Amino acid sequence: MPGPVVETIETDARPPDRADVAVIGGGIIGASTALELAERGLKVVLCEKGQIGGEQSSRNWGWVRISRRDPREVPLMAEALRMWEGLSERVGRDIGYRRAGIMFLAETVRSFEQNDAWTRHVQPHQIASRMLTPGEVREIAPQLETPIKGALYTSADGRAEPQRVAPAIAQAARARGAHVVTGCAVRALDLEAGRVAGIVTEAGRVKCSSVVLAGGAWSRLFAGNAGIALPQLGVVNTVMRTTPVDGPEAAIWGSDVAIRKRADGGYTLASGVENLVDIVPDSFRLARSFLPALIDDWRSLRFRLSDRFLHELKRPRHWRPSDITPFEQCRVLDPEPSQRGLRQVWKAARRAFPVFEAADVVQSWAGMIDVTPDAIPVISGVEAVPGLFISTGYSGHGFGIGPGAGRLTADLVAGDTPIVDPHEFRFSRFTDGSRIRIDHGY
Repeated sequence: MPGPVVETIETDARPPDRADVAVIGGGIIGASTALELAERGLKVVLCEKGQIGGEQSSRNWGWVRISRRDPREVPLMAEALRMWEGLSERVGRDIGYRRAGIMFLAETVRSFEQNDAWTRHVQPHQIASRMLTPGEVREIAPQLETPIKGALYTSADGRAEPQRVAPAIAQAARARGAHVVTGCAVRALDLEAGRVAGIVTEAGRVKCSSVVLAGGAWSRLFAGNAGIALPQLGVVNTVMRTTPVDGPEAAIWGSDVAIRKRADGGYTLASGVENLVDIVPDSFRLARSFLPALIDDWRSLRFRLSDRFLHELKRPRHWRPSDITPFEQCRVLDPEPSQRGLRQVWKAARRAFPVFEAADVVQSWAGMIDVTPDAIPVISGVEAVPGLFISTGYSGHGFGIGPGAGRLTADLVAGDTPIVDPHEFRFSRFTDGSRIRIDHGY
């Protein structure tokens, strides 16, 4: 089956010779950052090696949620929720955003108590998030057949169409003066006296004083070539979509399946917990950094040894600006979906929601999620390389938080007052002796 079809936009033939800021990566984070900076009057160039939104930004579930986030992300996501409300008008295109609510089913007494404890984190932000009884859950989702103790429900959460959003934001950035260039890999940073002086692309040099690395799953490789040790691994998540059925408006998470209604009336389905982890050389290089995450989340990870190990083992980790780079050799990261995972999700969906017996699966795909050791992003300047900023490692939470993350990244680049305190997202937390921890908010 073919993967998601991403909307295309008009782009520029080549990057300019000069800009104020260069943004590397045309996913929702890079596009949102470019839009924010362009709206502030800065000269911006956004370089994408493949297609705008072609990787994880178009392959995610399409959830716009504050529910169940790490408490350190909650303030930024609260701002992002407010931004989503006016985003279609801001970018001048329908992105499919609907404030339809999201439910996290509590299938045990323990999960009910954990979800109930989490709600305290949104109370300071005036966001209604509460526990529902089984009867209240079925008023929202009468199609549900799963035995439950209740659910966490956040009415302010919503959904949007991943294949539309990043292109729409990038198009808006271009309309405000940004250069948006696709099929143009950035090979390396151009440094003078240890600070950013520009970038080297496959189409030539661009002089600029600031660079934002928003390369998703590619960010570690790019940073490593510049001598920057960014701890990040890739996790594969498999997704499918169905034909239209008469199902719930709210998105729903369960331990076996997560569902989200699409603008076309069909549904996006995925496993509520399982992710596929390919064992690669970086798995061993970063084993110590990721040990707390592994201990915390080992039940949801399925490890495999595939040809990706040899591919990454042979892939260069350092190169010269004149060399053909891995970014040019792989324009779009398109991992194979897990057939086992697809079968399990489809079975679970029909068991939990019998309405899916009337649906067909019409597409499936997989995406590579960029994960950090503590499962929250890096949104930060890099002290060792003045002028370089990193916005990556969103750990599967990047779509919903994208507009807010773009604003925070732009605040840091422009030297403006940050929309929220960026301390928790600092790059130096991996080297300053801070304890790396996973925080579920329970």
